[in-house]
Amino acid sequence: MKLTPLGPWIARKIKHDQQNGRGLTRELIEAYQLEKLRQTLELVSTQSIFYQHHLAGCDLDLRNLDQLKHLPFTTADDIKKNPVHFLTVSQGEIDRIVTLQSSGTTGQPKRIYFTTADQELTIDFFQQGMATFVEPGDRVLILLPGKNPGSVGDLLRQGLARHGVKGIVYGPVFNPAETLEVIQKEEIDCLVGIPVQVLSLARYRDTNGLPVSVGVKNVLLSTDYVPEAVVQALQEAWGCRVFNHYGSTEMGLGGGVECAALKGYHLREADLYFEVVDPVSGEVLPDGEYGEVVFTTLTRQGMPLIRYKTGDFSRFLKEPCPCGTVLKRLDSVKGRLMGTVELRTGNCISISELDETILRFKGVVDFSAELREGNEQVLTITIFQAGGNQEPVEPEAVLQALMKLVQLENAVEQGCLKLRVQVENGEQKRSITSSKRLVAIIPERDELS
Repeated sequence: MKLTPLGPWIARKIKHDQQNGRGLTRELIEAYQLEKLRQTLELVSTQSIFYQHHLAGCDLDLRNLDQLKHLPFTTADDIKKNPVHFLTVSQGEIDRIVTLQSSGTTGQPKRIYFTTADQELTIDFFQQGMATFVEPGDRVLILLPGKNPGSVGDLLRQGLARHGVKGIVYGPVFNPAETLEVIQKEEIDCLVGIPVQVLSLARYRDTNGLPVSVGVKNVLLSTDYVPEAVVQALQEAWGCRVFNHYGSTEMGLGGGVECAALKGYHLREADLYFEVVDPVSGEVLPDGEYGEVVFTTLTRQGMPLIRYKTGDFSRFLKEPCPCGTVLKRLDSVKGRLMGTVELRTGNCISISELDETILRFKGVVDFSAELREGNEQVLTITIFQAGGNQEPVEPEAVLQALMKLVQLENAVEQGCLKLRVQVENGEQKRSITSSKRLVAIIPERDELS
């Protein structure tokens, strides 16, 4: 099996003399990471107003990687309060600012700052990561925002061009029929997009109720947790390989990508140091145990982050990857901590559990979940049906499937929860979801009379 291209790339970045990556070792990687951590801590302790206060009194003279666990975490709320105080360069050296709106209706936005050099790191990672499944001469349709210079789609296009691949920035999917026409016209080999948006393409049916034929060989899903139900649906519809990318704006847009083995993300270990911690105690967990993903930037110039809590739920895989690399593997993210809500029975239900149940219905391309508080909880699932001419999704069938989830079944039987399912036409939706999906909680005071 072909070695992940991230191996040779990281070997070059840490100036290891065996360029093919086969002689790379964990010892070499970790020695490099320790040195970069020491440099980053020196930078933020002298140049970042936030970290001068946040790390005051901490021992920043790391002798080994294990000592990083004694430093405090950085959170999204920290960034929201005063993002400028994170900067280690003047604002005049910032080339790109990304504003991330809160998932709620009143939360403050996060602003993430990048220098030109920071964006170059991302372009470099995109070039190497995409080399896993595209070849010079391929044509890639980028279903991500890309109109503005420095946006994710623009940086991906630049990375692909360096690999001899044509990247066409299309943007998010608003009309599946029109997007499918572009895929056919441009003879697209690979798609990069948001899970439920790409699902809307695979499940679209024409006026005769037939799927639209495309020649897509590979798909890269990004920006949100990837349900296994979506992966299976794309494989069945197009006979393609489906790769997962793990990243966030805070990471510099890229964190890791699957290799040809499709068994977990290989990480961007020359630019980022990852940990998995207990979400309650904060203790670093051993490989194989699930917890919250935390990362520290190693090469960021404009806005370094120390032990940033992502809210993502995953684990490090202990077994070696079939591709033969020594790079660490992060298991596919199993959802987000914020995506879990508590029911009156004391049990919890997560958006990922709802995904795996609901998205297996062939006509479904997306759904929303709203938990309304009151004398009893009411969970309303609104199904968005695929466009085109096809059999409708039956609400009762979805309801019966949801009742097979023990948490929901117990809550309904105990009279603590009402479960409602309704179906709407996905084409009448303002747009297929383009942000991370959560179960929306409606407080009791907002309950309609």
